[in-house]
Amino acid sequence: MHQRQKPSAPEHTSDPAADGGALSMSHNDSRSLLNFSQLVLSAGQIKPSPGLKHSKITYFEVEILDVQSKKQICIVDKVPPASTVLDVKHKFHKACPQWYPSRVGLQLERNGPFLKDSINIQSLAVSSIITLYFTDLGQQVGWTTFFLTEYTGPLLIYLLFYIRLSTIYDQVESRKNFRHPVVHLACFCHCLHYIRHLLETLFVHKFSEGHTPLKNMIKGCAFYWGFTSWIAYYINHPRYTPPSFGHRQVSYAALAFLEIKPVFQVQLTTPSHGSSCWCPVPTIHMRYMTFFCLYAKGWVLD
Repeated sequence: MHQRQKPSAPEHTSDPAADGGALSMSHNDSRSLLNFSQLVLSAGQIKPSPGLKHSKITYFEVEILDVQSKKQICIVDKVPPASTVLDVKHKFHKACPQWYPSRVGLQLERNGPFLKDSINIQSLAVSSIITLYFTDLGQQVGWTTFFLTEYTGPLLIYLLFYIRLSTIYDQVESRKNFRHPVVHLACFCHCLHYIRHLLETLFVHKFSEGHTPLKNMIKGCAFYWGFTSWIAYYINHPRYTPPSFGHRQVSYAALAFLEIKPVFQVQLTTPSHGSSCWCPVPTIHMRYMTFFCLYAKGWVLD
């Protein structure tokens, strides 16, 4: 009688050589990965090529239009992002030599304010093309020239009346009439006042490189020169007589003249063309000084 044998479960046998090969390959892969990571870390950040870096630099084109007619005057191209409005004015001056930078007023809108020279052009850009409106500010003069011209005129004009030119006064009366001491005192105070202002303009006050329209200087000179001519004519006239109250009036007025010093205050002003600058502006003391000058000199004609 044959006995049926049960099939035995298959025995799983491991091949030592195959297992060792798999472990060796896994170890080699991890070592290669480690070496590659160390290589990347040692190489550092990959630098962009010069061509890529150069491609990021952009230039603006500034289109300048006339504020009245809206006609195009010129196009200023290749304006770097770091440029200012003053740089654009210099480039505009090269294209149109008849308008120097201090004479050029640029606006972002037709009815808007004038742009300051220190504004960065990139802050105005919406696209690569910037449109600005041009206004001719007229002939400009520097602040130092403005005040030197304004103060030199009264000094010279008064001296011309003081020496009694024959074209102004009658020479017969000039030789006949004796000059009162207060006339010499008035000339001394007047000259001292304007010499002091001239020296302060040259050596004390620090003006910026700002400018002002020429018409403003003409207005200031008309006031100072005209007022000086008016008072100098009467004070130095041959028929001039001393003040009504005598030496007391002259003494009080002279003391007041010496006490009133702050005729001008140096303030930061922003002219219409937008560039801020430090310049003297008259204060209320100017009125008192004018009053005491007239009071001190107190002319009376016979």
